[in-house]
Amino acid sequence: MLIQKSFEPRDEGTLYVVPTPIGNLEDITYRALSTLQTVSVIAAEDTRNTKKLLNHFEISTPLLSYHEHNKLEREKQLLERLANGESIAIVSDAGMPAISDPGFEIVEAAIQHQYSVVVLPGANAALCALVGSGLSSREFLFYGFLPRKQKDKEAELDRLGRLKATLLFYESPYRIKDTLRIISKTLGNRRIAIARELTKRFEEFVRGTVEELVGWAEEQELKGEFCIVVEGSSEEPINIEANWWDGLTVVEHVEYYMNEKGLSSKDAIKQVAKDRGLPKRDVYQSYHIKE
Repeated sequence: MLIQKSFEPRDEGTLYVVPTPIGNLEDITYRALSTLQTVSVIAAEDTRNTKKLLNHFEISTPLLSYHEHNKLEREKQLLERLANGESIAIVSDAGMPAISDPGFEIVEAAIQHQYSVVVLPGANAALCALVGSGLSSREFLFYGFLPRKQKDKEAELDRLGRLKATLLFYESPYRIKDTLRIISKTLGNRRIAIARELTKRFEEFVRGTVEELVGWAEEQELKGEFCIVVEGSSEEPINIEANWWDGLTVVEHVEYYMNEKGLSSKDAIKQVAKDRGLPKRDVYQSYHIKE
């Protein structure tokens, strides 16, 4: 067990996780600016983008690149700086680091080495989209970017679609139309909202049903980064402690795999035996003497 007293004096440095504006520079906080000014170095996802932000606010703190392709190499350097008493800020191109952006690994490593990690509040696209969607914010699940391959995307949506929680996704303008079609196929005609260019001049929310938004998207030339907010399932939640097939007879279990999954009777019997921990011959006999 580790207990962190964030603001007690320490010999080691502190890792500050600093959110940056997702479009509107006025959304940066005074505390974020003060932190960026006083740390020894800023670890940035893209130093060119962050340099523009720093120049705007006349901040001259040195920059160090920290991104998906060099994060393991940089981790050792950043930990050494923390050990030497230097404080570090980590920023992404926009929003909260480690949320669909680099950052998690260095946070995890700093905690493992018992350095303080202080997270500043700030801009986040997913939460803006959720609150502005008009859908329930009582319980929600942030997923980030869905897999690119259609088969993997469908599998993930099928899994997530059983949850009652509101679902949050990020998507690029190049895949948004395809993703909306797959949402329609896997989740049905639920309520949905998409938000684009949040906090920027061309901020836009589109709210309706999945079918309405699929039709709308087909007629648009879509630009900008998108947040997708999908209503949770209205079905009763699955009891994950129980086996999904507990209410089925052996015969019904076999027929489920044949009718719903397209398996042959041989493969269905094999799968049922595996599910129930029974010998295949017992399942075979139960199925073939069902009459």
